[in-house]
Amino acid sequence: MSTLDTVQVRQYMTTQIISFPPDMEVMSAVHELVKHRIASAPVVEDGKLVGMLSERDCLSIAFIASSDSCVAGPVSQFMSSKVASVAPDTSITQLCQLFTNASHRRYPVIESGRLVGIVSRRDALRAISDACSGTLQELTMAEKYFSSSRS
Repeated sequence: MSTLDTVQVRQYMTTQIISFPPDMEVMSAVHELVKHRIASAPVVEDGKLVGMLSERDCLSIAFIASSDSCVAGPVSQFMSSKVASVAPDTSITQLCQLFTNASHRRYPVIESGRLVGIVSRRDALRAISDACSGTLQELTMAEKYFSSSRS
């Protein structure tokens, strides 16, 4: 597993990001979250991360949008503005520690003050799987060798 120290977030992050401007009507953002089957998206202004809009944030809309208009207000009114992020050169080991110690499911990836990607728990698991697949293949081959040599 020590090879995970050399694997970086940039190798596994998603770079095609669904994001929202802060002045977007939040119901439009909700429709986009549902349409793309994502649980949250970054809120970006001039290429810079200003917040995250999550399913949890959007649940409060139910009280406002229950009127006939279904207009609830801008994304900026509902987003979380305090957002933890990681750099693209963060190791997968460090990322896994962050995921283990916090309830976040994904982190925005920031480079030179700009949003360049999103990395999720699933991305971290994919990195672990990739790093360990060679080790597992070696173990399987060794098991086959030793079991056939005993027969």
